[in-house]
This record gives sequence, C-alpha cells and structure tokens, in this order.
Amino acid sequence: MSCSEPLPNAGHSAATVAVALSIAALLLAGCDRKTPTPAQVNAQTETPATIAEPDVKAVSARPPALTRGDLVSAAGQAASTYVEGKSPTTADPLVGRSFAVRVPFGCSGPTPSEASQGEHDGLAGWSWGVGRKTIQLSMTPGDWVGSALLAKTGAADKWEAVEGFWIPRPWLASETCPTVQADPLRTDTLPASPQTVGVAAIFETDSSRVGRRNGRAYEFTLRAENGEQLQAPKDGYRMLLEGRLASFPSGRAIECRAPGPDQRPVCIVAAQLERVAYEDASGGTLSEWRPG
Repeated sequence: MSCSEPLPNAGHSAATVAVALSIAALLLAGCDRKTPTPAQVNAQTETPATIAEPDVKAVSARPPALTRGDLVSAAGQAASTYVEGKSPTTADPLVGRSFAVRVPFGCSGPTPSEASQGEHDGLAGWSWGVGRKTIQLSMTPGDWVGSALLAKTGAADKWEAVEGFWIPRPWLASETCPTVQADPLRTDTLPASPQTVGVAAIFETDSSRVGRRNGRAYEFTLRAENGEQLQAPKDGYRMLLEGRLASFPSGRAIECRAPGPDQRPVCIVAAQLERVAYEDASGGTLSEWRPG
C-alpha cells in the first residue's frame, strides 16, 4: 500500500479493519519522514589537520671580518682604557673574531738603502733591482717574544714565538696610501712617527712550528716584461694579513703599554695568522703564504 492509496472502508470485519488501521498508521508514519540524501547520510565534519611548523631557530649571521679601520679603532679604545687605569670585567668580544687587514706600504717610494739592520723589521717595503728591471717586495717580521710589553703581560711563559707586524699610520682607517703629500718646500726628510699599533702572530709553547718565519722575510720579485724598466708604483702596494684574533693571558685581544701618561701607548693585537699576501694597489694578489 502506498501513501496515496485510500484507507479501507468500514464495511470490512472488525479484525480486518484493525489490521488495516495498523498498517495504515505505519505507512503514514513513514510518509512523514524525509528520505535522507546520500550526502546527508555520508557527510562527515572534517577538521583541517594542523601542520606543525618546524621549530626553526634564528641563526645569527657570522660577523664580518675586522678591517684595518676596525683594528686601529679597537687599539685606540684599548689605549684609552689603559691610560684611564680601567680593568675590563667582561669577556672580550674581539677574541676569536676573524680579520682581514691591509697594510699599504711603499707609498712614498722605495725603502732607503741606508737603513740599518733590523730597523725595518715588522714593516713591509720595496726596493729596486738591477737596472730597475725588478722590484723586490720584502717584509721581515719582528721578533717580539722578548719585548718588555709581552713580558709584562705574562705572555712570555705561554708563547714560544711571537712574530710582529706593524700597522703604520694608525690614525688612518683607510687601506690605501694617504693622499696628503709632504711639504715640497721642505729640504729635509721628516722622520716617521714611532710605531704604536701592531699585530703579533703568536705561537704557543709546544705548538706546531708550521707557519713560523723564524727570521725569514716574506719576499716577492716583480719582473719587467721584455727586459724593459719598471715604473715606480703610484699608489704603493698592500700587505694583507688574515686570521683570527687570539688573547693574552689576561683574556684580552689587545694589550697596551706606555712609559708615561704623556706618551702614546703601544698597543699589540694578539692573532693567529692564516694567510699573508702581497697585493697591488687595485687589490690583485701578487703572492701569498699560508701555514703548511
């Protein structure tokens, strides 16, 4: 019986009527229900899955290599701290920093030939070869292991060898030759100011001897092509020092000393050298040395 069929009439027997009414009631109850759609039957509430973001920690960029300007500035601050009698109580942030320092040299011409033995130790220079067909670049590191400054810092007991490199004109932050020229009206030659900032390449006791110069100079010879004469460099040359700053027994990367408050302190930077090179004025590498 469908929902549209008429109900049984009263002419039937009571039992039949009762059965018919029961069936009709069931059918009518079914007619009141809506047939569920497949979507209603099968639909499920989906919660979007939460994708865990990776725990990425911010990695700080490696600090850039310290330049000549950075080093002479740090030496100036260390000199002021020394004269003021202060004793830093915090760790030195310079220790372990990499550096790439260019030292211009030969800006005013070749090294005087009358220089005495050892006078220019720790200073780079250049000289003419025979007939000006070659130019010799040379720098002999100074032997600083027995210096008074290092003795006062207690480093003499810790370091077996110390090879020194001066940084001339520490008032100049630039890595190029100065543009200010000497007074042309002067007939005499003004002496250079005493050296007050230097880099000490340290070698600890019982450490490897690889990389030590032991009094040998860093030397390189420029040769003319086709036997022609060379011209004096207009802007000199550069000596490049690369490595990492070390520390004195005090834990500081720079130590300063002065004979009195009216003299500029001499400040030495402790370092472990990784590369030494000669460059021309444009930055081109002429020769290099690496430990090992």
